[in-house]
Amino acid sequence: MHFHHISVLLHETIEGLNIKADGIYVDCTLGGAGHSSEILKKLGPEGRLVGIDQDTEALAAARERLEGAARIDLVHSNFYHLREVLEQLNIEQVNGILFDLGVSSYQLDTAERGFSYQHDAPLDMRMNAQDSLTAKDLVNNYAEEELSRIIWEYGEERWSKRIAQFIVNERMNQPIETTGQLVAVIKKAIPAGARKEGPHPAKRTFQALRISVNDELNRFHEALNQGVEVLKTGGRVCIITFHSLEDRIAKQTLAQLAKSCVCPSEIPVCRCRGRKMVKVLTKQPIAPGPEELETNPRSRSAKLRIAEKL
Repeated sequence: MHFHHISVLLHETIEGLNIKADGIYVDCTLGGAGHSSEILKKLGPEGRLVGIDQDTEALAAARERLEGAARIDLVHSNFYHLREVLEQLNIEQVNGILFDLGVSSYQLDTAERGFSYQHDAPLDMRMNAQDSLTAKDLVNNYAEEELSRIIWEYGEERWSKRIAQFIVNERMNQPIETTGQLVAVIKKAIPAGARKEGPHPAKRTFQALRISVNDELNRFHEALNQGVEVLKTGGRVCIITFHSLEDRIAKQTLAQLAKSCVCPSEIPVCRCRGRKMVKVLTKQPIAPGPEELETNPRSRSAKLRIAEKL
């Protein structure tokens, strides 16, 4: 299957990065290289692009799409290791960093990856196939309380306790090994009346399991802090999120980095000698316009936040 992914908020992101022809830019979530292709168009002979992705299939597709581009380093890694990746490339500071946190259309539509509740497939959900933990491991081995916590915290699913209870009851009879089996369990757990409205009944649980398997939120928080640290003065960070949990981390982390003092409120005199790290350029996040929503319905939940290093 061809790696297909429509880059969300493409024009707004490229504009937000404020690309300099001789700058160094990092696409932390390379994917199908849609954003990277546009960044390269604006770079001159002295410019450089680093593309990071933990999905080897995404990297292979990007390599094919960007074939012949001499100013790019493609790295198989997680953005959690951003600082380490740059050190290995002998890069101290960069002019811009992009995080596009969406799951690609390819990953969702390739049944065997196990991300989708629409296709019956092995329960996997690993972004990096070399990682050991799968969704099958999590669903069949985690305690009921832990499953309930994950589904509530990462999926904001009101029926999390019932879903966890039904999963544990089901796996006592037989292991839950496919997405289809899991969807059936979730549908049994959620009362029929609650399933009539809103999104697919399995959507929130599948999101929660994917986030947990890939430790997405913890890794993003750490990577965003690393990213701001390695930015040059005047450099920009652009963050595209697709659900409230990611957006909350982006908003709160940038707000914290934009504070001049981080001392506890009960201390009357500042002792941290803090200084603002960034200026947030988006008071409200940028959302897709009507035209983009029409051509790419999956962009409807996307939000873009931009900050500049001080």
